[in-house]
Amino acid sequence: MDSPLRPEAAPLLQTRPGSNDEAERAYDADEKVVISVSEDDRSMEDDGSLPPFSWRKLWRFTGPGFLMSIAFLDPGNLEGDLQAGACAGYSLLWLLFWSTAMGLIIQLLSARLGVATGRHLAELCREEYPPWATIALWIMAELALIGADIQEVIGSAIAIKILSGGVIPLWAGVVITASDCFIFLFLENYGVRKLEAFFGVLIATMAVSFAIMFGETKPSGKEFLIGVLVPKLSSGTIRQAVGVVGCIIMPHNVFLHSALVQSRKIDNSKTSHVREAMSYYSIESTVALLISFFINVCVTTVFAKGFYGTEVASSIGLENAGQFLQEKYGGKLFPILYIWGIGLLASGQSSTITGTYAGQFIMGGFLNLRLKKWARSLITRSFAMLPTILVALLFDTDDSAMDILNESLNVLQSIQIPFALIPLLALVSKEQLMGAFRIGLIMKVVTWIMVGFLIIINGYLLLDFFTAEVHGLLISCLLSSALAIYVIFIAYLVLRGSAFRTSVTLVINKGFCNRN
Repeated sequence: MDSPLRPEAAPLLQTRPGSNDEAERAYDADEKVVISVSEDDRSMEDDGSLPPFSWRKLWRFTGPGFLMSIAFLDPGNLEGDLQAGACAGYSLLWLLFWSTAMGLIIQLLSARLGVATGRHLAELCREEYPPWATIALWIMAELALIGADIQEVIGSAIAIKILSGGVIPLWAGVVITASDCFIFLFLENYGVRKLEAFFGVLIATMAVSFAIMFGETKPSGKEFLIGVLVPKLSSGTIRQAVGVVGCIIMPHNVFLHSALVQSRKIDNSKTSHVREAMSYYSIESTVALLISFFINVCVTTVFAKGFYGTEVASSIGLENAGQFLQEKYGGKLFPILYIWGIGLLASGQSSTITGTYAGQFIMGGFLNLRLKKWARSLITRSFAMLPTILVALLFDTDDSAMDILNESLNVLQSIQIPFALIPLLALVSKEQLMGAFRIGLIMKVVTWIMVGFLIIINGYLLLDFFTAEVHGLLISCLLSSALAIYVIFIAYLVLRGSAFRTSVTLVINKGFCNRN
């Protein structure tokens, strides 16, 4: 049976192989935000009960969830939104809502892991798996991060090109965007809260920009409500539906959130403190993803109102979307092209910086590197810069080639999803690690079903892409061999964690006992 949340449960922090003072940590002690403990809080520590809700404490915990939410607002997501709106109208808004809800559950599990253990996912993977599997998981995480980074940097470069009136070419925009890691390093020196405030400004910029577009174009309120409340899916919109679901869960974001929550200084040895932190992080993350859902809805409905059912609907992509908007709507107070460009720039800049942040934790955690943060930032940023500049030079004038590239990058990230989600679920189900805070039976079953659904959805995207773009016997044989290795590794991770087998066995046993 699952352990309830109780003080006498297994200790939260335990001595594990490879766990020592020299190990890499997400944040040093002097970098963490201190959460004050009142006399009332101390009086409740003995029985493990939670102190009363405090708006001041919620504010102190606010930050990690909003940084996490940026992955739901990156240029890849915006492109999925606009294509869903242009090709499927309002009909996929319900799927966007439920995909965001699934994303919230996954991110809350990531936060739970980080708070309860005091370690982040990459660190725990290094301790849980043998060296060969650790290296394989690290490579997969880095590939997913590079793919996301290319899309994010290209998105920023497109925005810079728009806002400069085409004077700054795509490759120059990439170089400008590459320098954002220096902004990140500068802000990081002034503390976590300053960095979080900067990201808050970028999210607010996106919200205002896309809300203005929503107001200018006036999408149908009735169609919006029907789209959110009534599930509808046709054979002609399956590709867009897969895109909506597939771009919500970003592998690097799962690693990132488990590290971000450690920026607050709490006593992990006290059950009440951990429960309180989880409670505040749940509220903050929910609010952050509601805001991200609002922004995604604005983009989807604007393009649904303007382009659904038109001849150009299937040809709209991230690079030409602004021009299509300008030709359709112009702008009453300010050209809508530049409003789109400002929102896209905020999306690209915020997501590239959080990508750099995630890269630090992924590299440091998997490899146990005790490098200075500026060195890890430069290394992480360098991984993506060369391929991104090549992309900008090769695809600057070819919209169809850019679309194929984006599809390829979506596939690259999709195939990495199991290598973040399966270790996460295995670890949060492990009583020796999580103690009183391991997830219960119902949550295990629900989350494994969700992960299976996401793997199937992204498998469809993978199959669809290879069917359309891959030709030739030799390449097909090579890909078939790679696919076999891929499936075997996924099976290994599932069996190693054994969480799914345990859950299914318990469900069967409970059903058998009930019948008897």
